[in-house]
Amino acid sequence: MATRKCAAVVVGAGPAGVAVMGNLLERQLGTIAWVDPSFEGGRVHCKYREVPSNTKVALFQAFAKATQPFQKVIDNTKSPNAFTKLAKLDQESTCTLGHAADMVRALTDGLLKMEEVYACHGFVKSANLNETTSNWTISIKQNSSEDLETIEATRLILCTGSFPTTVPIPVAGLNIQRLDLDLVLKPSDLANTLPADRPISVAIVGASHSAILAILNLTKLAQTSHPLLRISWFTRHPLRYAEYKDGWILRDNTGLKGLAANFARAELEDDKLATSPAGQVLAKIDCAGGQEIESAQYQKYLPSCDYLVQAVGYSRAPLPTLTKNGVPLLMSFDHDTGAFHEPGSASDIPGLSGAGIAFPERVVDPHGNEEYAVGFWKFMKFLKRVVPSWVA
Repeated sequence: MATRKCAAVVVGAGPAGVAVMGNLLERQLGTIAWVDPSFEGGRVHCKYREVPSNTKVALFQAFAKATQPFQKVIDNTKSPNAFTKLAKLDQESTCTLGHAADMVRALTDGLLKMEEVYACHGFVKSANLNETTSNWTISIKQNSSEDLETIEATRLILCTGSFPTTVPIPVAGLNIQRLDLDLVLKPSDLANTLPADRPISVAIVGASHSAILAILNLTKLAQTSHPLLRISWFTRHPLRYAEYKDGWILRDNTGLKGLAANFARAELEDDKLATSPAGQVLAKIDCAGGQEIESAQYQKYLPSCDYLVQAVGYSRAPLPTLTKNGVPLLMSFDHDTGAFHEPGSASDIPGLSGAGIAFPERVVDPHGNEEYAVGFWKFMKFLKRVVPSWVA
């Protein structure tokens, strides 16, 4: 198969991949190859449709209208559609992520029809940078074929996503069934997975946004279809909330917001837990005070639990094999520019960029706190700022 030449190759079709496509197409660089196994909105659609957003509907709307190619898609999509549905929701409220996922899928469908877009249903196996020409040669395995397709491009943009982190638990010989956080964040699947006819105990580790949503989902089950379900909550630190200041948000990316914040304030704080509905089915196990105390608490309480959920963050999905002149490429991501560097080198790796939850922007608030900006509109704002330097 002959090598196809493109202006860029974008890997991934979740919210960040879609946002990158909108920003690149706006600049009319030529044909852009877009690689994804399904083009179905990424993990937001397949895993997180039932998760309540912590973003106002108005910001999902802003995302949908942020680039000229997106506007073209909206204008050419028959009503009613995902965009008209978003427009009818309360713009100042949050919504389930299903609405946002449908918007991303509708944008995807429209972008795929554009003649400048070359869609590859599959995944990137490897990419090699030719140092002399600064061109990338990218090998793509299409879903429908055993053959590898080769594309040559000056730009390679990774929007490859992340998945829930799991870490080893320091309890020897522990016989416990792990529940994937993604499953626990999808109440319809969770209800069918856990037995309702016998006493079960679920351990949950963490105190982040996803941990609190997991506790909320498990609590609702215990109060309805699974009355014999009990929860053991292992947490190291007090609950932390996003705080709305004058013109900015403290803990904007790490603090609890929306439904999770309301539930935590009303039912999980120490002064509420003893008498709250959640407190009737949940025991809090304090793991603060260092590694030894935490390990001791696990060893004391985990063996009596049947299931374990870890809500301790997200890890990057595996990347394709990246090489330079055939030699494995070592690299670190620059969270300020979206570019990559080789260790010890100040200059960017030519044409290589990243965005999305795997490669987020670093932000610093007025108090000097550093966070990573994850969210549909945050991805878009980052890309609006850095894409001009990617294509320069």
